Amino acid sequence: MRHTISVLVENKFGVLSRVSGLFSGRGFNIESLSVGETIDPAISLMTVVTIGDDQIVEQITKQLNKLIDVIKVVDFVEFEHVEREMILVKVSPKKNDKAEFLRLAEIFRGRIVDSGPTTFTVETTGDEKKIAAFIELIKPFGIKEFVRTGTIAIAREGIKKIK
Repeated sequence: MRHTISVLVENKFGVLSRVSGLFSGRGFNIESLSVGETIDPAISLMTVVTIGDDQIVEQITKQLNKLIDVIKVVDFVEFEHVEREMILVKVSPKKNDKAEFLRLAEIFRGRIVDSGPTTFTVETTGDEKKIAAFIELIKPFGIKEFVRTGTIAIAREGIKKIK
């Protein structure tokens, strides 16, 4: 099962290493990892996506809570939440395909953030399925390169448990 885990931590040297070490120590791959400061620069929020057995992920979350620098751990599999990723993709469409590519980017609410004589760089955000669909649809236009953020997630108002 896919788990999106939010880990609120003190913004200190080595915390990322200790948190990721818990996953690798249990034989779990981290599918996605995103880390950034919160409103308080002394605190960071890590969003970790992994796929695994519920019981083992529960053990990992318990062990995460025992780490000194960890403030709070939430496995979003239990809560209503919103997830997003961002992608920057550089595409080199043929001259005749530029208008069609720009229309497709607009459909996916993409924004042109850079352009050159032969390329466009598009930024778009969405859930994992939207990003995957966008990538598939623009492949014929000639993807030169792309970079993708890890998943970020936030609980919906009231943090209600899923029934």
